[in-house]
Amino acid sequence: MIGKVPVTVVVITKNEEANIEECLGSIYGWAGEIMVVDDESTDRTVTLARAYTDRVLSRKMDNEGIHRNWAHAKASHAWVMILDADERATEGLKEEIDAVLPETTHSCFSIPIKTYIGNTWIRYSGWYPASKIRLFKKNDFQYEPVGVHPRAILAEGKTEGRLTKDIIHKGYPDIEHFLSSVNRQTTLEAQKWLTTGRKMSLGMALWRVIDRFPRRYLRKRGYQDGLYGFVIAFFDSLYQLLSYLKYVEMRKNSVKNC
Repeated sequence: MIGKVPVTVVVITKNEEANIEECLGSIYGWAGEIMVVDDESTDRTVTLARAYTDRVLSRKMDNEGIHRNWAHAKASHAWVMILDADERATEGLKEEIDAVLPETTHSCFSIPIKTYIGNTWIRYSGWYPASKIRLFKKNDFQYEPVGVHPRAILAEGKTEGRLTKDIIHKGYPDIEHFLSSVNRQTTLEAQKWLTTGRKMSLGMALWRVIDRFPRRYLRKRGYQDGLYGFVIAFFDSLYQLLSYLKYVEMRKNSVKNC
């Protein structure tokens, strides 16, 4: 697809038929290229995606950081924008990118993420603006090759800019999906600690349990998000403990299998 802006928008998918059309529709006709990298979906994700782009690639995800770096290297344009399948680019964001890219000296830009649980925008709790690097020159940027929360690594001497308009994140249709995400992410966190040889202790995990609730609920004003704010702070405080317990189990199992 030839569009207005010389940007490849990369979308990673796995059984995203409920989200993919709104995601791709939000950048269709604007992006110079749309590329979907699908992780062996068994639903209609691939069929639906092909209505928006001919560049639908298949690759089984082995590791999030490696998977994303592989995808970005396939982009036709020098500039790459990341959208998750449960996200949408706003009109304001597209207009801002149109204006910024031709004259910028930066190699990447962070973008605010506006996240919802159901129909409720989580304004506080540290969830907004929660800007992340989502637009970058592919030759100046890569992700840490780990399975969860890979760090963004910018080439030496390159600089980061900040955009002000939002990506809309509709990642949690209800609280059940939020809790499922916590369970999945803590498993991946434990696997990352094990594979990278990170040393974690119960004392460190307990300290983070004690530290994170007041940080999220009071300092980041989670109380202004109502009951959702309390739940977010509570599970953020438990995140490290759950990850640690899973890490201990994985470590024991790895020793048994040696």
